[in-house]
Amino acid sequence: MVSQPSTDPAVFHATLREQFEVFLDEYRAALHDSLNGLTEEQARRSLVPSKTTLLGLVKHATFVEKVWFDEAVTCRPRSEIGIPGTPDESFDLHEDDTIASVQDAYRRTWAASRRATAELTLDDVVRGNRRGPLPLRWVYLHVLRELTQHCGHADILREQILAGSGEAAARRAPTT
Repeated sequence: MVSQPSTDPAVFHATLREQFEVFLDEYRAALHDSLNGLTEEQARRSLVPSKTTLLGLVKHATFVEKVWFDEAVTCRPRSEIGIPGTPDESFDLHEDDTIASVQDAYRRTWAASRRATAELTLDDVVRGNRRGPLPLRWVYLHVLRELTQHCGHADILREQILAGSGEAAARRAPTT
């Protein structure tokens, strides 16, 4: 899913904007792919007291993208965009949320994010966030922070889910 990994030597010398895009896409793909190979029940499994589930994390990432690359850039209200009013609500799962539907929505949203910022520079100011005007550079850094944090959550949840099913132990078993 990632077209160019951040470890590609060409990325080392790319513009800062190109580097941001590569890193964003890497983390987007990692979070998206955290659902691969799981059953619907596993993706919805709650292992912590909060609303956090693997499926909920990817759904939340879709919300994050829409807040920062739609609401902040276009100044449209959340009600018009069709997203919840709060981050907490973005973890809510509905009956029709499936691995396929949530992954598809996330892919479409990050493509829309790229389109929304394509003509902007890192120094351009976006004005639609409640914090007030912010440079796109800050938005990119903030979204990277969110995605890296949630990828860590996803790694731990996935490990717990697979350990509970015996799959992780089978993968770690030494071969002789």
